[in-house]
Amino acid sequence: MRIGVPDTMASDERPWLTGGRVYTQIADRLRAQVAAGRYPAGSSLPSEAKLCAEFRVARNTVRRGLAILEQEGLIITIPSKGHVVKDPSADTAYRYQTIASELRAQIEQGELAAGAVLPSEKELRQQYVASRATVRRALGVLESEGLVVVKHGRGRFVRH
Repeated sequence: MRIGVPDTMASDERPWLTGGRVYTQIADRLRAQVAAGRYPAGSSLPSEAKLCAEFRVARNTVRRGLAILEQEGLIITIPSKGHVVKDPSADTAYRYQTIASELRAQIEQGELAAGAVLPSEKELRQQYVASRATVRRALGVLESEGLVVVKHGRGRFVRH
């Protein structure tokens, strides 16, 4: 047994991550595992806690790696289910994705101009007949894409 490599692990697998930007290495390894079929379309990735233990990193580091894969469209995050490998042939959009898509279109078409305030969570909940968590998730997608910025106490605004 090599130091740092469990007996059950193949010698070509590397559990230790070193150097800067470890989260990109996590994304690379998970992407490779998906490509190799270890996690087929529709299957769930291990929990964040298990990934933390596997890669021996903090939860925030794992989350940043998963965020890369989500931005690439390789995985989606489903509340109460976790991170799921996206099926490219399926055209299933979750409610938060639909809301984010419609708001994104309004921003791109100029209906919501740069600097404009977005409707409040309450207004969006009423408009889309959606839960607070669903609306927040949609807004979070737009924030992660850099389209929306939060000004605490003032609201969410279209980025300049």
